[in-house]
Amino acid sequence: MQVLAFVLLSVLWIVLWLVSPVLLAATLAVAVLAAGALYYRYAFRALTSSALDGPSPVAVPETAYRHYLIEQVWRDWWAINVAVVPQVAATARLLVRGLTRRLLPMPWGLLAFPVWLALCAGIVAAAVPAAVIGLVLTVLYGLVAAVGLAAWLACALVLAAVERVLMAYGRILQTCPHPFCYEKIALPEYACPNCGTRHRRLVPNTGGAFRHVCRCGTRLPTTVPLGRFRLSAFCPHCGGKLPDRIGRVRVEPLAFVGGPSAGKTTFMVMGIRALHARARGADGRVAFVEPKHAQAYAGAIREFQRGGRLAKTGPGLPLATMLDVDLPGRSRRILYLFDPAGEHYTGAGEVGSLRYLDHGEALLFVVDPFALPQVERSLTAEEALAVDQLAAASAEDPADTLQRVLNELRSRPDKGRQKRVAVVVTKTDLLVRTEIGRTLDDDPDLRSWLGRVGLGNTVRTLDQVAGQVRYFGSGPQTPPADIADLLGWVSGLGGEEGGAPADVEREEVPGTAPLRAAWPVRGRGEGRVPAGYQAGRWAVLAGLSLVTAAAVVAALVLALRYL
Repeated sequence: MQVLAFVLLSVLWIVLWLVSPVLLAATLAVAVLAAGALYYRYAFRALTSSALDGPSPVAVPETAYRHYLIEQVWRDWWAINVAVVPQVAATARLLVRGLTRRLLPMPWGLLAFPVWLALCAGIVAAAVPAAVIGLVLTVLYGLVAAVGLAAWLACALVLAAVERVLMAYGRILQTCPHPFCYEKIALPEYACPNCGTRHRRLVPNTGGAFRHVCRCGTRLPTTVPLGRFRLSAFCPHCGGKLPDRIGRVRVEPLAFVGGPSAGKTTFMVMGIRALHARARGADGRVAFVEPKHAQAYAGAIREFQRGGRLAKTGPGLPLATMLDVDLPGRSRRILYLFDPAGEHYTGAGEVGSLRYLDHGEALLFVVDPFALPQVERSLTAEEALAVDQLAAASAEDPADTLQRVLNELRSRPDKGRQKRVAVVVTKTDLLVRTEIGRTLDDDPDLRSWLGRVGLGNTVRTLDQVAGQVRYFGSGPQTPPADIADLLGWVSGLGGEEGGAPADVEREEVPGTAPLRAAWPVRGRGEGRVPAGYQAGRWAVLAGLSLVTAAAVVAALVLALRYL
């Protein structure tokens, strides 16, 4: 009986050895499929989650999220592997220990040894194909990242090139209008319309080609053609507010140069009034950027209507009076009208503080004819009394004023070259009442007249410095159309072709309404990942699904062939 039992056990032992390869293959296939299923389950949970604190957390940035394929795709890969690999290893150890405890106790352990060996070997051997699959998945991540980054790079380069070409074609200049800054700006800071976070590099870069995603989830355009000009802009140097539409239309700094009481502020108000009337007559718009400038302008108009004099300009460095001008069918401009107190032109140090002179290509040289020494000496006592009663004469020789400005401009790389200079002779209503100015009624050639009264060298200097020079006489009765033409010419807006100005007597004060629609707040919210992250994750998950399906089919084919 014992012999028969021994024989039967021996036969069974041999049979188990014979079937152990099949058992090994089956165990290997099951183990690989189980590991793959576990990986896919974790990957599905991580890659379909839209929450920032999901299985693969997404850190909230200081300003804007980086492109998904730059960084987060590898964090997702690492989070999945960190969760899956230890669990697969722990499960394998647990199975081997359980099989050993159940199958190897003596004496039946000798009989079950082939089964134990096949099962444990299959479990251990599954590490090799699992590692291969892991390598394939890593390559898949790299492939998705490479393809996506190539597309991102192409889009970023094209968008950046298009913006550069458009800005070069439109000669877009961006400068700061704020005192003690006046810097030229390559790229403003842009504020998120939802949370106010300022973005210093809102361009096609690692944050995205078409859109950046703010830390609050709002999607922001990266170029002016895509709508970046619709965001609130700030100077990156001083943090001051910049005009709407900056970057879309050219900023034109226009300096009013003249000594104290030369009439700069009066002519600037007259110019704004005439330009506003021209815009209304052409179905366009003129808007102040700063409400305080609109209020100051309204006060000046009321003072004009009462026949009074405008208050003297304060001694501080000026904040540019910013006008956003939109004349249909013609050039559009953001005008920076700089009207400092005349004392800023009375010394070389004071002129050096007017750093906005570094950027402009046009000047408005305001000449008080009664400040010219030759004119002052020629006045009779009655003429001098009339001038003192009706207009305060400047105490600064215009030739000295302009020479200081030109000396400062020569420090520029272009040696102070100007495209356009407008020479405005103010108080002509009084000038023509004097003996020395009466000739202007018959011969209104201001250039020749200025040369005869002591500004000959100044006139010749301007001819050398400027590409074009125009001379203009200004007084209370000067037609607004003529003033609008001059201001349009010197600022690059164009002149003499915009239609008749509207009636300035029934004008409305230009408002401060922006000439562009604000950027809408759109995004997925603060608690969810950006849409670009979700799209990238779905692309990776699609690849994983294909690899998983291919692995299952390959395992089944190999098993069938072996059997």
